[in-house]
Amino acid sequence: MIKNFIKLFKNKELRKSILTIFFWLLVFRLMAAIPVPDVDMSQIKGFLEQSKVFGLFNIFTGGAFENLSIAMLGVSPYISASIIMQLVVIIIPSLKEVFHENGEEGRRKFESWTKYLALPLTVLQGLGILNILRMQKIITIPSNLLLWRDVLILTAASFVIIFIGEIITQKKLGNGISLIIFSGIVTKLPKDIFATVLTYKTFGAWIGVAAFLLISLLMVVAVVYLTEGERRLTVSYAKHVRGNKMYGGVTTFLPLKVNQAGVIPIIFALSILTFPALIGQMLATTNLTFLVNASKFVTGLIENKVFYSSIYFVLVVFFTFFYTSITFEPKEISDNLQKNGGFIPGYRPGENTVSYLSKVSHKITLFGAIFLGLIAVLPLILEKVTKVTTFEIGGTSLLLIVAISIEIKNSIEAQLTMREYDY
Repeated sequence: MIKNFIKLFKNKELRKSILTIFFWLLVFRLMAAIPVPDVDMSQIKGFLEQSKVFGLFNIFTGGAFENLSIAMLGVSPYISASIIMQLVVIIIPSLKEVFHENGEEGRRKFESWTKYLALPLTVLQGLGILNILRMQKIITIPSNLLLWRDVLILTAASFVIIFIGEIITQKKLGNGISLIIFSGIVTKLPKDIFATVLTYKTFGAWIGVAAFLLISLLMVVAVVYLTEGERRLTVSYAKHVRGNKMYGGVTTFLPLKVNQAGVIPIIFALSILTFPALIGQMLATTNLTFLVNASKFVTGLIENKVFYSSIYFVLVVFFTFFYTSITFEPKEISDNLQKNGGFIPGYRPGENTVSYLSKVSHKITLFGAIFLGLIAVLPLILEKVTKVTTFEIGGTSLLLIVAISIEIKNSIEAQLTMREYDY
């Protein structure tokens, strides 16, 4: 891996790309350090410790929420909009042709519609969060005019972050949204280590910390194993003669990833968990008794660790299947094999091959989804057993940081391969 990074910096174009990515991540981190007007920073720490919902939301914002910065919404509204759009495409099949079967133009149209949807979601989320912070006396906003001023600031900042994510993605060294979340988690690591040193001072306490770190290390190995695991299907190519030359007659492999969705299921699952909880918190600011009671009910469910862990597991499994069904096209693969004279031994080209590919994909995706779901909820159990609560990096953040690191590594290797490096 170190050798690949050296080669990466030797190439002028790739070096320029990686420096551009660092620059825009620095811009994001500067935005994450600029607080919104009239905040009381002394109150936010206790508020985050008491609320699991906003602790999760802080991960999404790359740590910007705990600073009560102008970037406190992060990319959360855009992720919610993306989930809604993909669900709409599933519900309305005619949109699939508009977005997914028109190549680059369809992709740009899908992204444009996602941004249009993200705008009202950003305004609603910003308004709701500011009202919650206002009720908690964490932020002081004297008038509704100033409240809408702050909503406008948060909305503009969120779209700047989305713009930064798009620029980073265009450099093809990793997904921009993932890298923004990644940067926030990494910058919190020194703070978590310092907090652990100050909090756990006895030998008995450090046994728990050691156990926590050891199991976290094993989780890293498990995530790497899951992400890199693949099922190789044998593909043969028939011999055919063109002129005086014979072509084909070779055997290759079609690799199917165990976890084709990567880190997306975790991000989507967390987004779904935080969104209703945020709505619940917003309802608590109203004067209607039944809405306040509904808010307490929703918030209580999310704060319940058993319920939270169960729903988290189910959502990770669901979104692994959901995203794989969108990105993996057995019919397209079958058609490409048939056009190039390839076939899977024992299966006729066409519908038989499509059925076989779908069956294999469902089997390995089921295994990968359950495995990923178990890894996702394991840190919650681990935290309960070891009593170590200072390492935010050890929970959901650990899954994100490992999966995104692998995604970055694969992107770098792909770029080096395209430039004909031999490694």
